[in-house]
Amino acid sequence: MNSPTESSVDQSAPGSQGAAKPVREVRPLGLSDPFRWLRAGWADLPAARGIALFYGICFWLMALMLGAIFRNSPQYTLSFVSGCFLVGPFLAMGLYEASRRRELGLPQSFGESLTCWSRRMGSMAMLVLVLLLLELLWGRASLVVFAVFFNTGMPTTASVLQAVFNPKNWQFVAAYLVVGGVFAGLVFSTCVVSIPMILDRNTDAISAGIASIHVVTSRPGPMLLWGMLIVLLVLAALMVPWSLGLILVGPWLGHASWHAYRGSIAWRASDTAATSGHDPLTS
Repeated sequence: MNSPTESSVDQSAPGSQGAAKPVREVRPLGLSDPFRWLRAGWADLPAARGIALFYGICFWLMALMLGAIFRNSPQYTLSFVSGCFLVGPFLAMGLYEASRRRELGLPQSFGESLTCWSRRMGSMAMLVLVLLLLELLWGRASLVVFAVFFNTGMPTTASVLQAVFNPKNWQFVAAYLVVGGVFAGLVFSTCVVSIPMILDRNTDAISAGIASIHVVTSRPGPMLLWGMLIVLLVLAALMVPWSLGLILVGPWLGHASWHAYRGSIAWRASDTAATSGHDPLTS
């Protein structure tokens, strides 16, 4: 059973100077909600086919680069994966914009999907720095794991595959998965609602990141399921020949992530605003 609705005031939500700020509330969530977000994201795909195709191709090209790095420099694979965790959510911002415009009944615009981040430059730059720091730490930690278990030098692709599928090397596999899981969890917790919140409310990066972590920690069951669904769908897309499934799955998850934000966070006028008759909420 979900805990009572939790709320906090977002100090950076838009509004005129001196006006009461909107109150941010974490909605009650159940295990069915992630599937509802996927259905809503799927419904958004036909509304902006060209936008979805463009970003789908971008995700697919990232997968091809990942494959090339694994074949040639496997020790840097996890570092590149962490970079994808950094770049992916920002690519998806164009898809968030498409879903936002459909929600508001606005016409779709490819140009707006490409430039929507420019109106949030300060907040996005700060979030980039935070995620870049996590990415660098992740990459360094993955290299340490390789250095510990491959003390004769960095391995080739063949030796990495042999190590992964050799039951005797379970310590290496376990350490690699733990390191990757910890940093992936940090990136997921920081980004799951922060980037769409910045787009929607022009919230500062720190407040958005804290709000995102708050959603994950206060609703761990549904958010863990949401993360697992993302991983499973991405893995399924990668299993398609040439990873072509990402052309569809990438935009689908982008649209669905907008609905994950909208389904997790609610905004209402503060008591002060309600008493004065002023409603600072925007669409």
